[in-house]
Amino acid sequence: MMKVKKNKMKEIVYTEKELAELIGGELKGEPDRRIKNVSAVSENRPDTITFAENPDYFHEAEKSNVTCVIVSMEVEKSNKDIIRVKNPRSAYAKIASLFAPEPLRKAGIHQTAVIDNTAQIGNNVSIHPHVVIEEDVVIADNVILAAGVFIGKGVKISKNTIIHANVVIEYNTLIGSNVIIHAGTVIGSDGYGFVTEDEKHIKIPQLGKVIIEDEVEIGANVTVDRGTSAATIIHRGTKIDNLVQVAHNVEIGEDNLLVAQTGIAGSTKLGKSVTLAGQTGVVGHLELEDNTIVASKSLLSKNTNAGVFYSGIPAQEHKKELRLQAASRKVPELLKRIKKLEREIEKINNK
Repeated sequence: MMKVKKNKMKEIVYTEKELAELIGGELKGEPDRRIKNVSAVSENRPDTITFAENPDYFHEAEKSNVTCVIVSMEVEKSNKDIIRVKNPRSAYAKIASLFAPEPLRKAGIHQTAVIDNTAQIGNNVSIHPHVVIEEDVVIADNVILAAGVFIGKGVKISKNTIIHANVVIEYNTLIGSNVIIHAGTVIGSDGYGFVTEDEKHIKIPQLGKVIIEDEVEIGANVTVDRGTSAATIIHRGTKIDNLVQVAHNVEIGEDNLLVAQTGIAGSTKLGKSVTLAGQTGVVGHLELEDNTIVASKSLLSKNTNAGVFYSGIPAQEHKKELRLQAASRKVPELLKRIKKLEREIEKINNK
């Protein structure tokens, strides 16, 4: 396992050889040259590594002060040190994680935290000020609970998970390993379930739970409702942006991407690798098959087919939507032509 090297200034330093080995890349440069951080091409900082996934960025990088550039396999030479890989952006992400700070990693329990004596707390856990942990909670090793987090009765959180400030996790929620939940998110709030009788709205108790599997990331101010009786489930590897609403009994497949302000109504099921762009709305009780893609500001009201790109309100196959948009732009001119024809017909009739 690669060891982090620190100098007297507590800088994290790697050699170009170490970084190339980490990402499985081919280094063309000085193996022992030291890299102290990552940077964007535009930041123009020495002793850093950046990436260039197209010719414009590559030429800009060559003119900058960055020390090393991660490039695609098509690039064979440069006046900079380069590391050739299949996917420069992915390789950069792996290297950037080495230099990412961990300000919340403060092993120990703050004196202001309120923890029920039935809770089980693992090793190397960081519990910050004013955290509340209720009875029968299980917190595994290396978990971080930032300031103001509330953990309800019977919640189980697996190892290496990070819960940011002011997150609320309601009772009986199950959270996997290596999960990240950002500030202000609420997991396990009641689903929006009511039945109307005699013009009054009667609440349907929401008795299910929420299950969040490993390696899920959930953005800030997201709401994930508990199921009515069964569970709301977010499967492994899904990434959810800020301000997303996931209603009761929704099941989100593995490796989905849900972008900001998306809303998914109750009991809808998403397959694997589904992408919902920003401000997408999905009505309830639908099934979205694997690799469905929905464009931003679309309203999905029907089941989807695997691997199809949808857009529009209501959403339909993207090519059909483009034809409809093209036709709609012709409507003003067509109306003018119709009015002209009507006037000509009227003149003929008057004669």
